[in-house]
Amino acid sequence: MDHPHSEHTALIIGASRGLGVGLTKQYLSRGWRVVATVRGSGRTQLHELIAQSDGRLEITTVDINVPSQVDVLRRHLDGRAFDLLFVNAGVSNGPDGTVVDVSTEEFNRVMVTNALSPMRIIEALLALVRATGTIGVMSSGLGSVADNNDGGFEVYRASKAALNMLMRCFAARHAGDARTLLLIAPGWVRTDMGGPDAPLSVEESTQAVVETIIGLSGSAGLHYLDYRGRTIRW
Repeated sequence: MDHPHSEHTALIIGASRGLGVGLTKQYLSRGWRVVATVRGSGRTQLHELIAQSDGRLEITTVDINVPSQVDVLRRHLDGRAFDLLFVNAGVSNGPDGTVVDVSTEEFNRVMVTNALSPMRIIEALLALVRATGTIGVMSSGLGSVADNNDGGFEVYRASKAALNMLMRCFAARHAGDARTLLLIAPGWVRTDMGGPDAPLSVEESTQAVVETIIGLSGSAGLHYLDYRGRTIRW
């Protein structure tokens, strides 16, 4: 059952710009309280939302690739309860780089940021999510093995496919858990990563993403969906 808006609280990991800022705006516009994270102490696009948040936005810091910072965040949030934990993390080495070209260091950077670190922070923060809450991760349609007919973005695709597999393993380990688990593909969006030619604005994508997340509330188990709520093949 849905709670009154005043009780809704979201924890959004990776919200300094782009889709993370967009998600934060969407939840604030719906009356939610939001704790959103950035890396480092510098001012970001997220900080521009504080004045219009009516005290409902809290900004804190974490680099999900640094385990000690994840531990600090967990202690900082101890005793809180969230209706939603959403991990928005993603880097790419570009569309043309292949496993022939990529350095081991770059391969590791993409894999750790896109697959390993999101799962580790979910494990660290799991106890903060209400028993009937939602855990979501920003995946990609490029992570679908079944739909990969064109190639390209090899390392990025592999990292998102790895993320999807790790979430399936997580779901299997937590079989019977009432929480909703979501892998969301935001579409091709005009962000720093998506570029200026992408067909979707951040607002268009994140509005649909949030509507999809809210619509799936209470649907236990793992779902791999696009921003409009359509199932993506694994």
